[in-house]
Amino acid sequence: MDSLLDRLLADGSRDGRLTHLRELPQREGRTAPWPQWADPALIAGYQQLGVREPWQHQADAADSAWSGRHTVLSTSTGSGKSLAFWLPALTSVRAGRQVSAADRGRIETVSRRGSVLYLCPTKALAADQLSAVDRVLTAGGIRDVRVATCDGDTAREERRWIADHGDVVLTNPDFLHFALLPQHRRWSRLLGSLRYVVLDECHAFRGVFGAHVAAVLRRLRRLAALYGAEPTFLLASATTADPAASAGRLIGADPEQIHSVHEDASPAGRKTIALWQPPELPGATGPWSDLLPEEDPWALPLGAVPVDAGVQEGTDLAAASVTDARGPGGTGTGTDDAVAGPATGGRPGSGPAHPGERDESEEHRESEEHGDVHGRVGAATGSPDPVAGEGHGPVGTGEDLVAEDTERPRRSATAETAELLADLTAAGARSLAFTRSRRAAESVATVTRERLHPAHPDLAAAVAAYRGGYLPEERRELEEAIRTGRLRALATTNALELGVDISGLDAVVIAGWPGTRVSLWQQAGRAGRAGADGLVILVAREDPLDTYVVHHPEAVLDAPVEATVFDPGNPYVLAPHLCAAAAETPLRAEELDLFGPHTRDLLDVLVAQGALRRRPSGWYWTHPEPATRLTDLRGTGGDPVRVVESATGRLLGTVDAASADSTVHEGAVYVHQGASYVVSELNLADGVALAERRDVDYGTWSRWLTTVEIQETLQEQRWGPITWGFGVVDVTSQVMSYQRKRIPDLQILGSQTLDLPARTLRTTAVWWTAPASVLEQAGVTQELAPGALHAAEHASIGLLPLLATCDRWDLGGVSTAMHADTEMATVFVHDAYPGGAGFAERGFDLGATWLRATRDAVATCPCRTGCPACVQSPKCGNGNNPLEKAAAVRLLDAVLSHT
Repeated sequence: MDSLLDRLLADGSRDGRLTHLRELPQREGRTAPWPQWADPALIAGYQQLGVREPWQHQADAADSAWSGRHTVLSTSTGSGKSLAFWLPALTSVRAGRQVSAADRGRIETVSRRGSVLYLCPTKALAADQLSAVDRVLTAGGIRDVRVATCDGDTAREERRWIADHGDVVLTNPDFLHFALLPQHRRWSRLLGSLRYVVLDECHAFRGVFGAHVAAVLRRLRRLAALYGAEPTFLLASATTADPAASAGRLIGADPEQIHSVHEDASPAGRKTIALWQPPELPGATGPWSDLLPEEDPWALPLGAVPVDAGVQEGTDLAAASVTDARGPGGTGTGTDDAVAGPATGGRPGSGPAHPGERDESEEHRESEEHGDVHGRVGAATGSPDPVAGEGHGPVGTGEDLVAEDTERPRRSATAETAELLADLTAAGARSLAFTRSRRAAESVATVTRERLHPAHPDLAAAVAAYRGGYLPEERRELEEAIRTGRLRALATTNALELGVDISGLDAVVIAGWPGTRVSLWQQAGRAGRAGADGLVILVAREDPLDTYVVHHPEAVLDAPVEATVFDPGNPYVLAPHLCAAAAETPLRAEELDLFGPHTRDLLDVLVAQGALRRRPSGWYWTHPEPATRLTDLRGTGGDPVRVVESATGRLLGTVDAASADSTVHEGAVYVHQGASYVVSELNLADGVALAERRDVDYGTWSRWLTTVEIQETLQEQRWGPITWGFGVVDVTSQVMSYQRKRIPDLQILGSQTLDLPARTLRTTAVWWTAPASVLEQAGVTQELAPGALHAAEHASIGLLPLLATCDRWDLGGVSTAMHADTEMATVFVHDAYPGGAGFAERGFDLGATWLRATRDAVATCPCRTGCPACVQSPKCGNGNNPLEKAAAVRLLDAVLSHT
């Protein structure tokens, strides 16, 4: 890959942008003999496809699974995990079919043939695996194994055939929850013959989503046992910390019962990791807020926060954030909203038939970029300048200061990524560019084509975008095109982070820190697959977190990957699944251990609330509506909004309900594969946005405001002048207006107010208040207070997952120097789920222990002004600004002095 990197750096025009270069050495592969139990035709099929022998980790995992032991295989992207689970799974199916012709009429040979259930996070991955299995079966001349995908898009007639005849069924947890398990009698043949359940890319099942999937799997195990089956679970995961423990929590088994295979024996080519910082923009003499006209009613610096709104963390819940509506934006878990759906008590009838199912893996940790591919948006924060000497953290550490000069804005990461992608494509490389939003994927693809077209029109036509919201057939076509080489480059969201098999890529460009080291290595693993060399470039956004990362490579390249965190016993998640289980077949006392040690207590609560009825024979669901409607695994927030071309009636794509207000409002510019459309009408009641095809030279940015109101204080403690509270809050967000900005200079052409409804999330929060006397005790001035509170909020959110068994992205936060309900400085941390998920309540119970751990994490961090390890957040809606690390430590010391 030296030639590719040398090509990018050749003329010296990019001098100073490469901040760190790391080479990962080549690794030789180690093979093992084919297992003696493996079906000969399958072996022949794999050999026909070029697999001479399995790698050692594949053979180890396959042997373990064949012996009937639950197995988790946690190795790198492209290490061939699929062979390890398909070899024993397909062999077991064929073994049940292989009865000699002479014995076929004998009664003792009549038995139920084995079946396999394959589960993965996305429909795209299931479709990819179907194609891979078909290739193996075809190559081996095997025609007696019936393999099919079945999900929310599958026609009713086809579902019936699969239920009656399918040997291998590929689907997702959402289909199990909404369709297969509630209709288990229809699927009794499959459930009663289950030999293996395969869980692919199981590291994606984390946070509250992971807790939901864990409950679904327990329901699956219960119904399989009802029909006489006890399947072996095979789990495939990216490299994660303690894979056996995570797998055990997911399937409800003791980690000691799970065989973990984590030593990667596949070959790997030399991989070059380049950390990259875009250059300062030439001629920049002041903040970009100078571009805002005086008469513009929204003439705030783009990062500024209204006085009464506070400083917030939580993506969609970010106050005064900027969303580029040139393509479907927002954030989401397989969707694009940060606020997940009902953990319990959902609105029956309010969602789609299978509201959690998605064709992409865009996660709620995917935050919306506030920059545009043609330039930088919103460098100025509008925060007051700190007083002299403040905000520099502990002295004497010897740590180099890495800080952004807000008077010298840098080029956006998306602009830099588009340029790099164009040059890589021109150099003959096949590449992926990972972006942080759907809109950014469209922008990078569009500008890459524009750069290539004058000199390489044929290559320009071989560049495309890939994101959620496309129609399924579009996505399948794009996947096949990049796989076969017809496309040379794709700009994509994290929809392609998971295991869709795209081999032979030369380079990956990552536009902005993806949020976790697991995601970083998953995306980087796309480069140089199948043992080839690869180039990976991580391009920093203009954000303190990204700046820190590219100047401190040890923080990402030398640190261990994160653990997969979720709590299967979370009562807010488990309760609706117990109702669903009781609706499937009444719960018996002897089955309760499967769902966890506190299940009986939770059932008593559900009986008291009237959700279930207790009878001597068990617990019963007696309501007419389906119990599965009580919860939504991924929290999609309702039916997606369809984007329709008004002149033709053609469906262009979909936008998740939570993102519609900010991305397809009236007047919004919607981009689909480089073609621009202007939305003429948004009908939220019908879930339709009508758009007209128009070539425009501007983009649209929506603006919204979020407030938090305390509705009920459930618990409260007094620590002297400090109030420590827990209760019910309303987090209300409303899109207020949008701006039209000319491309590429971002000159504001005008703004337009919008009349859209406010969206309110009722959830639970923990908060603490600091009156003026405590701020004075801490030496925190009025100017420093917003940054000190903001830094304390970020750090406390970062620490709570270590104590409450949640994921950082299951939480949101707000900090404000003056809150209307408390009438003093307040920090809120809330659950990002309707009704709450128990995390904020756990934080309240931990009290001083949590805050002391927060204080110690910030104070002992060796950085000077704050970094991702202490006060910076990967999902801050305000660009990690303002943050005052030293003032935050003093403030937390003052608060803790009263405990």
